[in-house]
Amino acid sequence: MASQWVPATRPLFRAALASRPSNGHVAFIPQIRKLVFEFCEKWPSSHNTRTYIERHLEELARANPHVEIVVKQRNQREPIARGFYLNNRDKVVPLNGLEVTGIQQKVQLLLDASGAKIKPLKRRTVESSTEAARGIWSGLHAEPYKI
Repeated sequence: MASQWVPATRPLFRAALASRPSNGHVAFIPQIRKLVFEFCEKWPSSHNTRTYIERHLEELARANPHVEIVVKQRNQREPIARGFYLNNRDKVVPLNGLEVTGIQQKVQLLLDASGAKIKPLKRRTVESSTEAARGIWSGLHAEPYKI
């Protein structure tokens, strides 16, 4: 009498171990991919940006290993921070006139942003996926008002 042995668990195939990257309640993918600091070595408006780069850039890079951080000289121009995102958009934030803590806040703003266009919250049009029950109203098809 030959008995068939049935395994207690299902086999685990290699394809089942792959995961699809997506944002949601299970996973979070940061949208920023690159952060560029541009400043002038000589201009006084770039002094706080140079101080931020000297003192805080290394800890920023360690805290965000998914972000490529680039430092560029931008001679005789105001300092900026530019964020490049996964949706092929970029955001530019001017850093002139900001203290070091203000620069930290602007960099955090770039890190938290999605890179999407800013959409106004007021006066958004209502879009329906279904047609109205009465159809579309037209003044040409309405009966004229009689006095």
